[in-house]
Amino acid sequence: MKQERATSLRYSPRMARQLEETAALVTGASSGIGEAAALALAAQGARVAIVARRRGRLEALARRIESAGGTALVIEADVTDEAAAREAVHRTVAALGRLDVVVNNAGLMLLGPIAGADPGEWQRMLALNVAALMHVSHAALPHLLEAARSEPRRVADLVNVSSVAGRTARSGSGVYNATKFAVGAFSESLRQEVTKRHVRVSLVEPGLVATELAGHNRPEILAGLRSRINVDEPLQAGDIADAIVYVVTRPRHVAVNEILVRPTEQEP
Repeated sequence: MKQERATSLRYSPRMARQLEETAALVTGASSGIGEAAALALAAQGARVAIVARRRGRLEALARRIESAGGTALVIEADVTDEAAAREAVHRTVAALGRLDVVVNNAGLMLLGPIAGADPGEWQRMLALNVAALMHVSHAALPHLLEAARSEPRRVADLVNVSSVAGRTARSGSGVYNATKFAVGAFSESLRQEVTKRHVRVSLVEPGLVATELAGHNRPEILAGLRSRINVDEPLQAGDIADAIVYVVTRPRHVAVNEILVRPTEQEP
């Protein structure tokens, strides 16, 4: 897989900033899609809380956002800890005054056969991909509902970053598939609960993206993944950030419930 390229702001300052006077929270913001999403939301005028475990990277990202005229709140937290996840939401609202957009991006992909697997890897994926997403969503909901009742937009957005793996189960990725299928089911059920109150719940499902995600796997697993998904031009993190910004900047009466984004060359 190709090395991740440096993320850059993809929006011109001359473009209309559609998220002025709003606040957003992005988990997994220290690299990849989370970093790109934070930059893109800030470029649209949102004040952004950036949440992850790696404080140094968050501080570097905050400097980039602030140097472009934006506002960034650094929150060092491990969202697999329920109390820490809830505290991240509380700190965001306390510091930024409101919460209009949440991007649940933090995730972990540990592939391999189910037979002979290390169940500890399963627990790590379930804790981050499913439980942490649920806890952040639950803590954020009252604030999103409040934002949806108020100006400037009278709508709020919860965006859950899933994967093409949440649509098709494949040999060698069963537990990762299970976590992403769970994200899809949770998102759709929650959407039905709150959509009448103008909280939009959306699912963004990337295919192969040049980020750190696959790098947590053993070398033999990586080799198998490369042979299965042979793509010369993977997506970049900014491509998914574009999709996220598209979702959250639709008019109040438009809800984009699901976006699947693959590299043009990707088959499975």
